[in-house]
Amino acid sequence: MIDGRCYGPGNLDQLRQHEERYVREDLADFLAEWYADTPTVTVQSSGSTGTPKTMHVEKDRMLASARMTCSFLGLKPGETALLCMPLKYIGAKMMVVRALEAGLNLEAAEPSGHALRGIRKAPTFLAMTPAQVFSSLEEDGETELLRQTRHLIIGGSAVDAGLARRLRLFPHGVWSTYGMTETLSHIALRRLSGPEASDWYSPLDGVSLRLSEEETLIIRAPAVCAEELVTNDLAELDAAGRFRILGRKDNIINSGGIKLQIETLEAQLLPVMPCAFQIVPARDPQFGEVVSMLVTEARDDWGPYVTRLHPYARPKHIFTVPALPLTGSGKPDRVTARAMLSQLLENSHAQHTPK
Repeated sequence: MIDGRCYGPGNLDQLRQHEERYVREDLADFLAEWYADTPTVTVQSSGSTGTPKTMHVEKDRMLASARMTCSFLGLKPGETALLCMPLKYIGAKMMVVRALEAGLNLEAAEPSGHALRGIRKAPTFLAMTPAQVFSSLEEDGETELLRQTRHLIIGGSAVDAGLARRLRLFPHGVWSTYGMTETLSHIALRRLSGPEASDWYSPLDGVSLRLSEEETLIIRAPAVCAEELVTNDLAELDAAGRFRILGRKDNIINSGGIKLQIETLEAQLLPVMPCAFQIVPARDPQFGEVVSMLVTEARDDWGPYVTRLHPYARPKHIFTVPALPLTGSGKPDRVTARAMLSQLLENSHAQHTPK
């Protein structure tokens, strides 16, 4: 059901006449692919750690993933779900599949930072990126819709401590998700709201976890992924089978033999930084790598802000950029950030090279 009306293979042309442009173009195209007599659909990865890639994922496994989430949240037929993320990514596609699997009434909004603008009634179930949630919290009307949403899941990138604190007092279930395109959206959730709020993710039914020799997370979820998936996420497991993420293995800066986790440094700076920023490694002839930073605001002295870091972890180079590089799904684009920093350093050195 879409906006209270049933659609199937025989009447998708009517869906293409829907008054909302986003519904008639993207959603109708995805449903046409879903109803086609093929076992897979096409999905694009986010590209947060490299070049985005196209994958063909099995519809049966997507349905299995949808059942896991709908069961965890206790979703019931007829309840409403709002689709407000780009349908080329797995997170949005899975919202449609969950609606199909659980018999939900799907509503659609244009993907934007203020996807709730113009929405009159809060949905039962909503999935957003952290950036979307942050923007909605800046407007009273959107904040109230978020508070009234019974099940809010947040994915696509990490939920920082500041955003988590703002969601802690929400009256209904707010969850941070963990997963990736290869796991067909999330395989674990952690509660952000209420007395059960936690830093630890609880895996969904049928998911088992272990750590590699490098202490990265290994996922076994046979219903959604045929093979064990070895991630680059450094993690910690507890006795109850829960886990928390410490950072990515490829986001370590090795500075003179001292290993610094980028996510940890960013978390330490987040409460005091006056603007958006990203920690980026830079090549260094003495230390191999040093900490550097891209910021979106120009200041003469960043000392008062970076002094909360240990002296060897403080940025050696700080460059102001118009905007931080992000992937299409809103994650920090670490690959582009490194390329930007390299070019900025080269230009900076060139300015001081005698002619």
